Amino acid sequence: MDTESDQRADRGIDVSVVVPAYNRRASLDRCLTSLLVQRVAKEIIVVDGGSRDGTRALLGLYAAHHPRLITVIQDAQPGTPGGARNRGLERAAGRYVYFCDAGDHLAPDALARLVAVADGNGADIVVGKVAGARQGLRENADKASLTAVYDDLSCFKLFRRDFLERHAIRFDETQRRGEDMTFTVHAYCHARVISVVADGDCHHAEGGGEASARDPLGWLRVVRTPIEVMARHVPPGALRDRLLLRHLRRDVLAQLGVPFLAACEAEREKIAVEVADICGQWLTPGVRAGLDGVDAARVAALDDPDRLVRLALVEAAPLRHRLNGVEWRGDRLVIEGWAALAGADGVSDSAALTGTVLTGTALTGTVGLVLRERMSREERVPSVTRGATGAAGSFTAVLDVAALPPGVWDVHVAVECEGARRLARLGSRREPGTGVPPAHLVGGVVAVPFLTRSHGHLGLDVGGHVARIPAAVRLTRAWWRGRRLRVEGQALMGEEAAAAAVRHLIWRERASGREHRERAVAVGPREFAAETAGLRPGTWDAYLELVLGGPPVRFPVKVADADALDRTLRWWCGALRWGVVQWTVRPYATAVNRRLSVSVRVATPLTVVRRMARILRHH
Repeated sequence: MDTESDQRADRGIDVSVVVPAYNRRASLDRCLTSLLVQRVAKEIIVVDGGSRDGTRALLGLYAAHHPRLITVIQDAQPGTPGGARNRGLERAAGRYVYFCDAGDHLAPDALARLVAVADGNGADIVVGKVAGARQGLRENADKASLTAVYDDLSCFKLFRRDFLERHAIRFDETQRRGEDMTFTVHAYCHARVISVVADGDCHHAEGGGEASARDPLGWLRVVRTPIEVMARHVPPGALRDRLLLRHLRRDVLAQLGVPFLAACEAEREKIAVEVADICGQWLTPGVRAGLDGVDAARVAALDDPDRLVRLALVEAAPLRHRLNGVEWRGDRLVIEGWAALAGADGVSDSAALTGTVLTGTALTGTVGLVLRERMSREERVPSVTRGATGAAGSFTAVLDVAALPPGVWDVHVAVECEGARRLARLGSRREPGTGVPPAHLVGGVVAVPFLTRSHGHLGLDVGGHVARIPAAVRLTRAWWRGRRLRVEGQALMGEEAAAAAVRHLIWRERASGREHRERAVAVGPREFAAETAGLRPGTWDAYLELVLGGPPVRFPVKVADADALDRTLRWWCGALRWGVVQWTVRPYATAVNRRLSVSVRVATPLTVVRRMARILRHH
């Protein structure tokens, strides 16, 4: 079946899909079907490593029915995944190569989308979205930075084949684990353009736990290779530090979490020694500065196994929390609640979950709140006037809302323990009957406490960015000053006076969407006034624009009393090219919503005469 590489001819193939298969009869049908329906010029190269479960017979059927699309390479003995992929890569004739495991499958349009992006951007690598992956880019990118894509080190990507050949990029056949990470790191470091397709799932990977969680000591020995490959290609500096930070946080220090608890005491010592050795080589000052509280505490405790256990317990223990109340006290928002690390006293529930019983491990810490702004990720820690010392306790936090910059602030409960901080969104669990207080003006800025629709998490919108502002604009009088319509009314935010926030009276024409703006001024705590002239023919609806600390917001001007509206005004004017016309301007309240509107009409003398004649005939 196999042919020599020098006999291979380019047959106009866009993508060569390489699939290693060993004893994957159960999942191979779905995998191959998903590849056959891809709407690109393709070839599918399956490398079977001596399967004994019927995989070989199934591949023979597929190859017989699709001889021009499917090529099967049979190895007598199972080898490493990297060796199987290298065999497929040697046979590949497409402009691009895509690697897919036999337990995975692709979205029907995945390869067409990836190839279109690669051709359009001249990309050496195209990273497609993997279904269910928590890491990776969430938006498409024509030319992504190396740091932006470095979270995803799987080989399930589209690679330009001549790019792989030019740089002699191959899988390490001596590695049984982590070979795809080493391959992808090598490719990333040479790629001139890396594109991202993230607006829809491309690759559906087979579920299952990380191998690193099952064998942390073996994984620590594996990850040294991709780190060394990266370090050979990226010189010391800020870029290398950011890439090293990814490896140390996700591949190295993560082994001191749940995998550390699951290990026996002797193996824990070996894990700590291996982590310390890697940190001694690659933990630069730049990397150290990027570590969060938990990882920084782990680095400081590498020679203290007991503290490493306590840190792992803090990370693994479920964080229980409850919101007991939210209320305004003057201009300060008071939040009461309760939080606890489950099973933190005596025998740890979190340790029991891993199959390990730890006695006498008591965790002590403090409970409080952390506010995090959604866009900037800035954090503020409000004062806690009553808290509890220990792993669990009630708290009362006081938010100085006037000191918060405008933005959307999500409220997290925080437990500080052993130098590590556990965070969780507060509000999904609440005391029965607990809600949020109404919006409130603090120094002219609106502050709106809210609960998210999806999970009921507590947040505070300072400035009215996402939450609805309960403001109302009421007309008290609309009267004519000559040919200018003066509008007077009240602006309220709940029951609070909001006239100081008014900026413009905006007239919007219904049919065309044109807008006419007039300056509005406060004439009292609640009262505002504005004058309007120059409206063109049409039907115009009135809105009042307010600035409450965030983006400008507008509210319709409502008419409570029809007696507040002045008469219809008419006048003759000869400014138009067809001679004298009559202007008719009528303020009125809409029938359904009682909104202030103005009808502006123009009529020639002939039109006026015809209108009067119709009226006379009617009577």
